[in-house]
Amino acid sequence: MPYLPPAYRAHDAYIAPARRRAQFWRLLPGSLVVLAFYMGPLILLSVYLGLAYGPLIADQVAQGVIAGATPGAMLTVLYSFGGLALGAMAAVRLVHGRRAGTLFGPDPRAAWRDFVTVALPLLGFQMVLGVLTVNDPAVQPGLTWWSFLGYLPFALPGILVQCAAEELVFRGYLQQQLAARVRNPLVWMGLPSAIFAAGHYLPEDFGAGALMIVLWAFVFGCLAADLTARTGSIGAAVAFHMANNVSAMLIVGLAGNLDGLALWTLEVDFDSGDQFAVLLAADFLMMLCAWLIARIALRR
Repeated sequence: MPYLPPAYRAHDAYIAPARRRAQFWRLLPGSLVVLAFYMGPLILLSVYLGLAYGPLIADQVAQGVIAGATPGAMLTVLYSFGGLALGAMAAVRLVHGRRAGTLFGPDPRAAWRDFVTVALPLLGFQMVLGVLTVNDPAVQPGLTWWSFLGYLPFALPGILVQCAAEELVFRGYLQQQLAARVRNPLVWMGLPSAIFAAGHYLPEDFGAGALMIVLWAFVFGCLAADLTARTGSIGAAVAFHMANNVSAMLIVGLAGNLDGLALWTLEVDFDSGDQFAVLLAADFLMMLCAWLIARIALRR
């Protein structure tokens, strides 16, 4: 039996509700339920736009939303993840016969406490990094301050929806169901992180840097899984995820890639090995620092 560190003791209580119906075959219909809740509304919207305005305009609208180049497009992207969250909740209820609340952990108050404990120092950390980053000559202004402040009350909840939805699926549903059957962390930590990372493979956006982005996302997923195992809830992982995305979507965004709500944008040549290597190395370092800050805040 694989050794689990004492720091992961809370993980047993976290996965306990998943043990009753943990057969591997249930992951297939469960995943289909998740995809149906997420993709269904998007497909219906696409069909409506095609019927109402024609396929050409519908395609242009879809491409604009995917790029997230405007505040409206970004908000649409963020809130569309509500379907993903509902899908995870429906899957555990319909396929595994357990309450949707078990995805958050055995104690919702503890999950909220972990979220606040990690979110506050990490958001402060990301804001400091943002101030240091804007001195880079490659960073250009994005939204005006007034526009940014006007959208902020909608952007922050939207990022919370997006991050919580992904954590409910990967560190909630998949991690719990896999760990209920297989004790080895290489499975319950590695497999959801690999699927999470595969969703970040976008060669049309990141060119030669696409595989390195996938590696970054895989490590990020493993660190989020570690926080979940240590705390026995997804609160810390959601905060870890949200702080990262607040930085990447609201403070300094990548020019041309989901930057519609960002105060500043950074132009990156993903096919330039030297520039991209330096940027990614700095991003890996900041991610590890954020994880360590979360660990210190939690003291676990």
